[in-house]
Amino acid sequence: MKVIFDLDGTLIDSMPDILVAVNGVLAGEGQTPMGRAQVQSFVGNGLPRLMERVMAARGMDLARHLALTKAVLAQYTDRPKLTQVYPGVVEALGALQAAGHVLGVCTNKPERAAQVVLKDLGLAEFFASVVGGDRLLVNKPDPAPLDLCLQELGGGTAVFVGDSEVDAETAVAAGMPFFLYTEGYRKGPIESLPHQAAFADFALLPGLIG
Repeated sequence: MKVIFDLDGTLIDSMPDILVAVNGVLAGEGQTPMGRAQVQSFVGNGLPRLMERVMAARGMDLARHLALTKAVLAQYTDRPKLTQVYPGVVEALGALQAAGHVLGVCTNKPERAAQVVLKDLGLAEFFASVVGGDRLLVNKPDPAPLDLCLQELGGGTAVFVGDSEVDAETAVAAGMPFFLYTEGYRKGPIESLPHQAAFADFALLPGLIG
């Protein structure tokens, strides 16, 4: 079995670093900072879409979108210092590997940033494939990135583990069972997302998948 994970809001809480990067760029543009709840509500469809939402909320000129997106990415990549791995993740990944599952990551985060944070947090060794949001011309909820990750893992049967509406939609589009981590960046009620199982404690995940 292949087990593919979303990254932000599923394996890691990266919002503190995303918030610092966004507010650093906003400060450089003469804007006041945003709060975590507002920025978190913009997360899920990749960094370019995040910045579209940030700029629209502040009435900023979208002609600056590409430059500001690159600036946020540079700040974030240079300083993933506040991001934390969710409790129980390392143990669950180890148990899944020990049970013979092959693991991958499919995220809308830019791929280099994803690889940097996985390495910095000691998670990179668990994953045989990491597909980021800038690898293809489309990103989640289009199923193509998830399909590519499965292909790189060797194909076969797979499940997808994520935390959000985007992840649930991606799993449905790819025809994969979806396991919902309930402590991430989900915007609506658990019942509104199609899922095989929901869990708040990573210690439960190996048994659910098994």
